[in-house]
Amino acid sequence: MMCRIFGYIGNDYVDPGRLKAVSDLQLAGGPDQQSVLAERNWAIGNNRLAIVGLDGGQQPYSLGDSIRIVLNGEIYNHRELRGKLEAKGYTFEDHCDGSILPALYAEYGQDFVRYLDGMFAIAVIDLRERVTLTLATDPAGIKSLYYYWDERNETLYFSSELPSLLAFGSVPSSLWLPGVDFYLTTKVVFGERTLFDGVYALPPSSLLQARLGERPALRRWKTLLESDPLGGEPSGASQSLRGQLDREVAALLLADVPVSTINSGGLDSSLVTALASKRQAGIHSFNLSYVGDWPLDEKIYAREVSRRYGTTHHEVLVDPRDFEKLLPLVAERLGQPNADPITLSSYALFEAIHEAGFKVTISGDGADEMFAGYDRFLEASVAGDNWIKPYVDALGVASPELRKELYSDDYRAFIQDNGSIGDQIADSLRAANHRKGRLDAILEFEREYRLPSYHLRRVDHLSMAHSVEVRVPYCQPRILNLAGKLPVDWRIGEGKVKRLLYRAAEGQLPDAILNRKKQPFTLPIDAMMRKGLPLYEAVERVLDRDTLRRQNLFSPAAVEKLLRKQATQPDGKIALTLWSLVIFQLWINQYHVHIGASKQYQFEG
Repeated sequence: MMCRIFGYIGNDYVDPGRLKAVSDLQLAGGPDQQSVLAERNWAIGNNRLAIVGLDGGQQPYSLGDSIRIVLNGEIYNHRELRGKLEAKGYTFEDHCDGSILPALYAEYGQDFVRYLDGMFAIAVIDLRERVTLTLATDPAGIKSLYYYWDERNETLYFSSELPSLLAFGSVPSSLWLPGVDFYLTTKVVFGERTLFDGVYALPPSSLLQARLGERPALRRWKTLLESDPLGGEPSGASQSLRGQLDREVAALLLADVPVSTINSGGLDSSLVTALASKRQAGIHSFNLSYVGDWPLDEKIYAREVSRRYGTTHHEVLVDPRDFEKLLPLVAERLGQPNADPITLSSYALFEAIHEAGFKVTISGDGADEMFAGYDRFLEASVAGDNWIKPYVDALGVASPELRKELYSDDYRAFIQDNGSIGDQIADSLRAANHRKGRLDAILEFEREYRLPSYHLRRVDHLSMAHSVEVRVPYCQPRILNLAGKLPVDWRIGEGKVKRLLYRAAEGQLPDAILNRKKQPFTLPIDAMMRKGLPLYEAVERVLDRDTLRRQNLFSPAAVEKLLRKQATQPDGKIALTLWSLVIFQLWINQYHVHIGASKQYQFEG
């Protein structure tokens, strides 16, 4: 049951017309059915994308007149939970996965989430005593949920997407000023923050409870699901891991609509496709590449996996000449800037999957964070005591020196007075390193903060823009639990990353994939952003000197200097920096973001 959800609780009264506007802005994520239940001080609603139990699944799910629930996501163990609840005397009208939730909540209260195996964002209205709204997110943060607490009228608003949240009318579209430095330091604003001032994202494994007249309270929860024992040596552990992944993929294949896979040609998605094809012969797999001859093209590897396992393979070709048209669409659907150039390609890929008739696809996202797959992990592990700064620098769009050069005089002074996000991340990593060691400190940071914000929200928003549900086996609770228990040398060592996952894939994938050098699944903007090519011309038009001067965040002279450098001496870092500035500017334009007085920045920490 993939959906979009929304609602509020508090002293505000949101009329039906405005609730309809909030819902309509999420219609692409749930075109099959719209519903809303509203009373004087609260409302919950959803847009449904029917995946499981197509003839049922009417939301909100109810237990009597006292418990009402809306779900965005999938509950993969709903059959098991249904059987246990039926043994306790509960009855159900249909077989939709979300139908079990009111009974589960009635039985276990807010601990109901601890029993769930899946990806989800859930809203519960409990009318039994005092009216209470509870919001919950899954352990990895796969499904997005945003909220805003209006102190003035003591009202909490929530929604699956930022444009929808803004449509409540009481949610301001003002820039959170520290977020500009945050964005260029890490390519996205992560954790609970967003670039909209006062608007927050509910973190993974979180419960937010709100009662009428009370400020909302946030707490974390822990799943009861445990991974299988791995054993004490790598060969047995790799077989156990492969078995666990196989069971996860099998669970994710269950749907009442056709399921496909994404195969970029790398290890993670290729292994998912291999496991899925063994369960479902001829499964459709999708790969994306670009019209023309560009670096980082992986389609030959995806073809090899397809030939080996007999998938029905689709090669989606994106024409770089269409990028200027796609850019504002991507900026709109993301809701806030994400500097990963793959956003453009992802948008086109999910559109192609939808046009091919698929509502569900399985991806390899999250494997690098679970099993230590990035080169920056390896580099940090072999560096000396001064490993933190190079690691933090590797996360960003531009070096600290370039960021200072890019900022306007006023914004540079603001950061000087209030501190940079890079320093805050460094302090956090330093403290975690003392508690648990270097690699675990890094992986905890990546899984808790960067993975949900940089990867999973991007996938969630861009897929649902085309009514496509993306399932992510590497981010399932048992895999997350398993990954947290691995010894360091099963993750990285001897100059290699993701060691246990590579071992688990032996015999499952062609040697060409197992032995190839890892490369990012991304858009080759360095090659594409050249003078005379469409992408460069689009960037030049968006980064208008007068607009930059008026906003007073970036120096027009510094931006023009970067444009000249890219025109004469193309460089990957410069191209990424310009790309990031364009995405930020398109977001400002799209949402008419209020920046505030240019000379007197107000910082509310």
